[in-house]
Amino acid sequence: MKPFARLALAGFLALRLVSVHGAPAPAPPAPPAAAKQASLRPADLAEFDAQPAPVRALIADALALTGQGLSYKYGSADPKNGGMDCSGTVNYVLLGQGVAGVPRDASDFYVWVRKRGLFQAVNSTDPQSFELAALKPGDLLFWTGTYSIERDPPITHVMIYLGTEKKTGKRVMFGASEGRRYDGASRYGVSVFDFTLPGFPPPKSYTSGTARFIGYAPVPGLPAKPEPAPAAPETAPPASPPPLSPS
Repeated sequence: MKPFARLALAGFLALRLVSVHGAPAPAPPAPPAAAKQASLRPADLAEFDAQPAPVRALIADALALTGQGLSYKYGSADPKNGGMDCSGTVNYVLLGQGVAGVPRDASDFYVWVRKRGLFQAVNSTDPQSFELAALKPGDLLFWTGTYSIERDPPITHVMIYLGTEKKTGKRVMFGASEGRRYDGASRYGVSVFDFTLPGFPPPKSYTSGTARFIGYAPVPGLPAKPEPAPAAPETAPPASPPPLSPS
C-alpha cells in the first residue's frame, strides 16, 4: 500500500472509532508546576497595623527575606548560604529581633515554649476550631511527622504565623519549606505559605499520613523595639517687643 493510502486508511479508522465510541476523553489537567518563592508586603496583611511594635518588626523583617530568592537548604541558618531550612529561618529572624536564647532546631523550639507554659495545643483538624482562637500574628507554629526522625520530642517543623491576607481572607505563614503551597502552587525555599488545616472530618490522605499540626505559641521574650520619637513641631520665633513710645 502506498504511503498516502495508508494515511487515508488510518484517518478513516480513527473517524470510525470516534463515531462508534464517542470522542476520546480529554487528558487530565497537569498538576500545577512548582513556583518560585512567594512574597507579601506588610500592608497586604489585615491585622498588621494593629500588632505591637515588636510583632510588626518581626513580620516586616520576615517578609523582607521572602524577596531574596532563598532556597531550602538543610542545615543552614544564614541567608548568605543561599538558603535556609525551616528552623534555621525562624532562628535567623528571631535573633535579628534581639530575642535571647533562640533554639536552632524545631524540637528545641517546642521545648523552649513548653517550658514557659506558652504552648497552645491543637487536636482539631477544623480550621474554625476554638483551639485556634488565641492564634496571633507572630506566633510560632509546630508540626510533627513531616519527615522521619529519631528525636524526642519528635517535632519536625516550625514556622511563623503572619495573619490573614487582605486579598483572599486566607491565613498565611512564613518560613522555609520544600513544597508547601501558596496561591495554588508548591513553593520551595524561604517564602510565604498558606496556613491550612484539612477540615473535619479530615480526608483519608491526612488520617493515613504522619504529618500533623499540633499547636502554636507566642515568641518568648520578644523585646519591644523603640520607635523613633516624633519630630518636635516647629515654633514661630518670639515676637519682637513693640518699640517704646517717646516720653
